[in-house]
Amino acid sequence: MACRLAFASPPSPTAFRVGCVIIDADGRLLSQGYSRQHDPHDHAEEAALAAITPNDARLRSATLISSLEPCVARASRPRGCALLIADTPIPRIVYAWREPTLFTAGGGAEFLERQGRTVVEVSRLAAEARTPNDGLLRAPRPDHVSQPLPVADG
Repeated sequence: MACRLAFASPPSPTAFRVGCVIIDADGRLLSQGYSRQHDPHDHAEEAALAAITPNDARLRSATLISSLEPCVARASRPRGCALLIADTPIPRIVYAWREPTLFTAGGGAEFLERQGRTVVEVSRLAAEARTPNDGLLRAPRPDHVSQPLPVADG
């Protein structure tokens, strides 16, 4: 469901299309979100967390499922999704695709594990999570910082 939800994300040349769901201990949907759902800078996990009351007792046994590994750092907001998740009592995080180092260094899974959370990568779904991002992944990227051209003497 999280991988399919990513297709609702508007494409962006500078951010992944990601879907996220939060389910209770019985597998019932508590909330969902996708990238850029309400704001051009929304991340999927951020949108899903915003859609549920932070003190909801069901979060203590919930699972957050994301199509992409939650980020630690981001350019558009001061706190990454892994930090937002760490502020909740959600004990289990499942994701399909480990974050490529296209925009940030990644590391959300390791950060959450250090916070005592159970983190599960379901790599057999990684291709499904990558699909809505195919255009972004194929876009040419400069492999070096361009140097200024020398100024001719006048």
